[in-house]
Amino acid sequence: MSLGEILVVDDEPDICNLVKDILEDEGFDVTVANDAAEARAVINNSNPVLVLLDIWMPDTDGITLLKEWNQTEGFNSPVIIMSGHGTVETAVEATRLGACDFLEKPLSMAKLVLTIKNAIKTRWLEKENQKLKGEQAFPIEIIGKSEVVGKIRALIEKIADRDNPLLIIGESGTDKEAIARYIHGKSNRKDEPFITVNVSALTAEEFSGEIFGKNENGSINKGLLDEAGNGIIFLKDIVDLEANAQAKLQDTLEKSSFTRVGGGDPVPLNARVITATSKSIEDAIKEEKFRGDLYFQLNVLPVLVQPLRDHFEDVPELLEYYVNYFVSEERLPYRHFSTSAKNRLRMYSWPGNIRELKNLVQRLLILGLDETIESEEVEKALGEQSGYRADNDLRNFDLPLREAREKFEKAYLEYQLKQSNGSVSKIAQNVGMERTHLYRKLKMLGIDIKH
Repeated sequence: MSLGEILVVDDEPDICNLVKDILEDEGFDVTVANDAAEARAVINNSNPVLVLLDIWMPDTDGITLLKEWNQTEGFNSPVIIMSGHGTVETAVEATRLGACDFLEKPLSMAKLVLTIKNAIKTRWLEKENQKLKGEQAFPIEIIGKSEVVGKIRALIEKIADRDNPLLIIGESGTDKEAIARYIHGKSNRKDEPFITVNVSALTAEEFSGEIFGKNENGSINKGLLDEAGNGIIFLKDIVDLEANAQAKLQDTLEKSSFTRVGGGDPVPLNARVITATSKSIEDAIKEEKFRGDLYFQLNVLPVLVQPLRDHFEDVPELLEYYVNYFVSEERLPYRHFSTSAKNRLRMYSWPGNIRELKNLVQRLLILGLDETIESEEVEKALGEQSGYRADNDLRNFDLPLREAREKFEKAYLEYQLKQSNGSVSKIAQNVGMERTHLYRKLKMLGIDIKH
């Protein structure tokens, strides 16, 4: 896999050819521009990991070009200035305008390569730090020792380094994003960006602009595919993607390139696309809500995430993990689960899966007093959190299927109402339903939203 595209802007062909050969040997793709006009055209259609920019050129000098790019929305490539007639004043001016380094000609190839790699690494670390400030921590390991978790790990080992799109399928709350991040961490893209997009929160127009970027009157606003570079873009709730956006995504995957909203030259697709859904795509295809050709593009390497009730033996380890997580991240007081409490939770059906377990642990740490969490406290918390005292009614297998389904749906949506403090729009986003359908379902099940 390429280490990324580097743009070399210099009007001396000998220098361009030498630098190109050296950097290609290092694993980079190299694009050469011999003047400012060519450089502008490249930047408008790609997002190089670094720009190597000469100061003196026949049409526009490098300092002027650097000023121009700094005022261009979406330009975030590190720039190294090079010159054979450099002065201290020029170097200071270049640095003030955002250049990450200044190299004098004749170039030392060893120093050039080292400077480039350091600049790329520094810029990546800056992005990661900015991203982590507003982001919760995710486990770098999939938690659990069950056979179910073992099979997922084994599958990921086989597919992590592939470039094919991935589809992660699992019930709501099974932490599909953690699976996607685990794949990212195990892949040869682990040092590249990981970008999450909540598809259900975007209209088709918003999705296209956010993902592919825009070309407005010759001005390029780059999208998240540019930002992802050679990394991974994770599309949550893919079934909720609107029809026009589905067509554009399908075309992008088929051609391995995309065009911005408003047109322009095709841009190579370098990022790996991982999608996730808690809904049945097959049902959506039958209802003509999802494109079959897009499904076949996405489903080359499916990853099925089992609900927590299918690997209940992992519950004690998950409880311990989230206790440590909240103690570390939110400074909550440490508490541990008694054996009887763990056994009770192993027998619980977990309709909200890992998300429900995480919320339960947080609640118990916040509200509890004693260091030990006993089964009585767990029982009470389950009743308060889920809207029912226990889940025995949901496990009554003698009920007709329709009645059993309605009991589960009512308990599940009552739980979601509590979790979202009664916000129907938030519930619709969490459970993957349109608001009108959700209102109809709540009314049918006799759930009083105001209450």
